[in-house]
Amino acid sequence: MDDALDQQHPASEEEYFCKPNYRGQDQSRAESGGRVIAVGTTVVRALESAVENDGQVREQHGYTRLKIDHQHQLKSVNGLLTGLHEPAASHLDLLSAFLPAEQIRFAYEEAVGRRYLWHEFGDLNLIV
Repeated sequence: MDDALDQQHPASEEEYFCKPNYRGQDQSRAESGGRVIAVGTTVVRALESAVENDGQVREQHGYTRLKIDHQHQLKSVNGLLTGLHEPAASHLDLLSAFLPAEQIRFAYEEAVGRRYLWHEFGDLNLIV
């Protein structure tokens, strides 16, 4: 169902809230060289919409239509925990901001071959 909507509305608008406690975590992460791992593609879009040029995420409530793909330079996150989506879904475009398309294709072929489950109640993958 969400894949059909993605095809009709490639960069659907999503509401987001960036809380003040995230800012402190982001700053200490940047200073220590650690990771910020988004849980879900919506979180990636929210953080990338709220990030300043210096990599700091500002507290805000907003709506985003940000399209993230292989051309997007990530500024706020360097990892992603996400479910598996249909091969034609726009979510795969977002994954290409983290990994080359060839690696994504290989991982999906492996998941299909191993009969992994899809969508919200399926298997997850961690991209770092």
